Amino acid sequence: MRTLEMNKAVAPLARYAQDVDKEPMILTVDGRPVAALLSVENVDLETMTLSAHPDFLEIIEYARSHQREEGGITSEEMRRRLGV
Repeated sequence: MRTLEMNKAVAPLARYAQDVDKEPMILTVDGRPVAALLSVENVDLETMTLSAHPDFLEIIEYARSHQREEGGITSEEMRRRLGV
């Protein structure tokens, strides 16, 4: 994994993105990670958008909390019921 201090990142973004299929690049400020450039091969735009959308993440967390507190069925049981 490559790291680069943000204040040294002076090349165009496209240059840094060229090699992310080989290894991710972590951008840092004072040595602390603040951003990452990584390959999103085999991921569609909708998945990427939802995975970082605060409203969607809130819905997922609510569902997980509800599952923990009140129970539910496992994904395996759901697959069995659906015949998948």
